[in-house]
Parts: sequence; structure tokens; C-alpha cells
Amino acid sequence: MDIAEQAEGEKRVRRMLVEPLLRRGLAKPGSLTKDMFDDMLKDLCSKLAYMSDLNIGALEEEVAGMAGGKARDRFPIANVILERAGRIQPPVDDGSPLIRAVFANRLGQDALDEGWAPELLASLRQTRRWPGTYVVRQIREQAASPVRHLRDVEAKLARDGEVPASDRQWRDRRLEVVEKCQRIADLASQGEQA
Repeated sequence: MDIAEQAEGEKRVRRMLVEPLLRRGLAKPGSLTKDMFDDMLKDLCSKLAYMSDLNIGALEEEVAGMAGGKARDRFPIANVILERAGRIQPPVDDGSPLIRAVFANRLGQDALDEGWAPELLASLRQTRRWPGTYVVRQIREQAASPVRHLRDVEAKLARDGEVPASDRQWRDRRLEVVEKCQRIADLASQGEQA
């Protein structure tokens, strides 16, 4: 998603989700100041800009039924809304800011160069945390067998010109994820240059 698409998506989320909920009478949660609430809404619009009109409408309907507070007139917090949005329409696969940052970092480049990028991506999606030394070691250990298997399949393919269909399908799926990781890294480096 480029800058213009992101800006248009944010406006659409504001128009189709935030404003209708405010018109329904949902107010800021009691635990937030007005500035914090405004920041939460702005961040929410930014994170949901990828959603289609239909799915934003579905999310608005669902969130309206999740109002909090004694009078059921309080806006749900952003984490709850984002979790529901992810169920309705998972984010586009160009990586969250965390995933982009990791793949723009030396860590992501090492993962791409050494072949364990798919496992790094899976870990980032699951934990939503920057991996520390211990986690990176675990990811590398977990990836050792698939990396070795890919090397073996590639060698057999180069040597014999063919491999069993199951190995070819596995290889194609793995290379697809590696390409996705490379696209994320490329997007991240473009973002740094902009």
C-alpha cells in the first residue's frame, strides 16, 4: 500500500467506522483523556486503512454491539477493535510496521540470506515482539531442518531435473514465503528512503 492509498484508506475508515460510532453516541473510554482518545482513533484509522468498504461496515456493526461502560455507551479500546478487524479481514500481507522494521534490520537480512526468513516471519506474526537473542536462536534451530530440506530438494532438482511432486509443492510453498519476506524487506527499505 503506497502513501496515497494509505491516506485514502484512513479517510475511509474515519468516515465509515469512527464517525458512525460517534454518531451512535459512543464516547471515549473513561480511562483515556480526550487527547489519548483522539490519538487512539487516528492510530486505529491508520491500522485499518487496508480494509475494504464492506468489511469496514461489518466491523462498524460489530463494534457498535461491543460498547463498554455501565450505560454501554463507551468506545471499545483499540486492541479489541483491531482484534475483531483481524477476524473480519486479516491485514494485507505487506507486513506490519514491526515486521517491516525487522526485515529492514540486519536480523531480517540475515534471515533472508541464510534461509530462515519464513520461520522469522511466523514468529513475528505469532508473538508481535522484536525477537531477542534467545528467540532468534530458537527460530534458527527450528528452521535448520526446513533449510536443509530445501537445499537437498534444490540439489536433487539441479542434478536429476525432477523431484517427487510432494517435494516440489513443499519447495514452491517455501519459496513463495521467502519471496513474501523479500517483498516486505524491499517495502521497508523503500519506506526508509522516502
